Amino acid sequence: MPSDSNIQERRRQLLAKEKELTRLSDELARERRELPWVPVGKEYLFDTDEGTKTLAQLFDGRSQLLAYHLMMEADWEEPCVGCSYSADHLDGSVSHLNRHDVTLIGVSRAPLARMEDYRGRMGWEFPWVSCIGNDFTFDFGPSTPERELHAFSAFALQDGTVFHTYSTNDRGTDVMNPTWQLLDRAPYGRNGFEPARRAS
Repeated sequence: MPSDSNIQERRRQLLAKEKELTRLSDELARERRELPWVPVGKEYLFDTDEGTKTLAQLFDGRSQLLAYHLMMEADWEEPCVGCSYSADHLDGSVSHLNRHDVTLIGVSRAPLARMEDYRGRMGWEFPWVSCIGNDFTFDFGPSTPERELHAFSAFALQDGTVFHTYSTNDRGTDVMNPTWQLLDRAPYGRNGFEPARRAS
């Protein structure tokens, strides 16, 4: 059995790695902010619960827009389970983001009425808009006509021009789901159902 001093030393070593990971995350955030801003030249129209809007109008008077691409195609009855799980975490952040001049939306290429039905069932309050009929998820997410994937995109609005600043997909969206981060720190991890381990 490891001694108490050995266990404490392993925990100290782990803490040092966690601090280094935090510093690396800060550096990655800086590099994201330094990516070139690319003007969005194509016009996209979105169906919203307030009518049709352009991409610039989705900013809702703010200068920054974060868009979570929920996987839901035109013929799906509801979005994928994993996307819904992550979307469950969004409402609590909306008001805080707004105070930082950031608008957060969900976007899917499905009929708005079907999305609104599901949104009501889930109790979501964050804006969720439909890009059905345009190429938004193809241009800024990893979606193709053969494959749909969840993604996350960032945009800036400056002097009337919308700029695409950043996108990520798949595991790059993990940060949106704080439950994953908490489960990663639980004894059995995010998959959760390992056999009971013997005490060290």
